[in-house]
Amino acid sequence: MIEARRLTKRLVDGKTVLSDVHFLADSGKFTVVAGASGSGKSMLLKCLALRETWTSGELLLDGEDVFKGGWKMKMRVRREVAYLEEKPELNPGRTALKNALVGTRYQTPLWRRLIGSVRNDDYMGVMDTLEQVGLLDKAHTKASALSGGERQRVAITRALVHGARALLLDEPVTGLDPHSAERILADLKAMCGRGIAVVAVLSNLEWAEKFADRIVGLKEGRVVFDVAGRRLTGRERSML
Repeated sequence: MIEARRLTKRLVDGKTVLSDVHFLADSGKFTVVAGASGSGKSMLLKCLALRETWTSGELLLDGEDVFKGGWKMKMRVRREVAYLEEKPELNPGRTALKNALVGTRYQTPLWRRLIGSVRNDDYMGVMDTLEQVGLLDKAHTKASALSGGERQRVAITRALVHGARALLLDEPVTGLDPHSAERILADLKAMCGRGIAVVAVLSNLEWAEKFADRIVGLKEGRVVFDVAGRRLTGRERSML
């Protein structure tokens, strides 16, 4: 679905964060990006979602060149490729339902947004998605009262109802208890079954081996391996 070719990213001080990176995120696949701190994992996700400018390289969405397609293609990337930070920003005073409904704003006519009206289809769509991620019973609970894992699932719901076809998640389970972490990763794996492309940065290699369809290893801004999801060899682990 989304592909980076020869992606290079340099900072203003001249430091190269990503160098000649080739990366493919397929629809219906769970790809894990692994690597040590400072290897460029987060920057890769931000570049794919156009949260950061590229120094050079090509970005393809469904085979179309994004940079040659102008602002329309860039807007399409922003709509269809969702980047979720480690700690998603939610309005703590609003319910899970209302936080997720923010994702429907681009499908909602301006007049409805101005008067705060919600279409019944939007409401039911968000409720259906909350049910899919196991949060239907928390729909009317304020975000401030949700656990870390529940807030992460609200953020995922918001991205999906926004129309995202790819989810790029930066350390989505860091700081969560093992049960919550496994629930989030299982939810993401299930979304792949519905055709969503999922890319996640994971520090825990055991979880990567258990859930990933592909594991991409980064070191000092370069891809050092790209393998099918499986138990990594000792050599592969030593490369990170």
